Amino acid sequence: MTTLDQGNVTRSRILAAARDLFAERGYAAVSLADIAAAVGLTKTAVAYHFHPKDRLAAEIIAPAADDLLALLGTGFPGHREFLRAFTAFAVRHRAVIRLLTEDIGGADDAPPGSPGEAIRELGRELFARLAGPDPSPDTRVRAWAALGAVRCGVARTVDMPAEIVEERLTAAAVAVFES
Repeated sequence: MTTLDQGNVTRSRILAAARDLFAERGYAAVSLADIAAAVGLTKTAVAYHFHPKDRLAAEIIAPAADDLLALLGTGFPGHREFLRAFTAFAVRHRAVIRLLTEDIGGADDAPPGSPGEAIRELGRELFARLAGPDPSPDTRVRAWAALGAVRCGVARTVDMPAEIVEERLTAAAVAVFES
């Protein structure tokens, strides 16, 4: 194995450990030393690949962001298909969803240009796809409730089998939206 290949393997191991630790403990509670211990490296070795820690989060988030943009670019014949696809996306990336929603956040007071603002805007885009262009008050509530159920559900079930979570959350989101 070449030095380049070894570096790529090391980066992959670091990213996987960071993703798992962030999902388990939360972003703020995990240090580079914690990640280093999980992969059997020194903190300096981890910092060589990912310093500051924000670079780790950015690389973990990138594949989920690409998948979300693809989801938003897809036409769905109805709300059930959209909720099924959104739930499948959220379950597939649930460690990232937890990181984004609970640790980095999309708070209403996130400053312009911040990750929080970007997350909030993606949430609005998902809402618009589900609720339509001019939703009634009833549809607004049901759309936010369905999306929120998926978001919260995936963040709190990282330890459960993906198939069970996806099946149950899809059914719950559809039931909430159709209520």
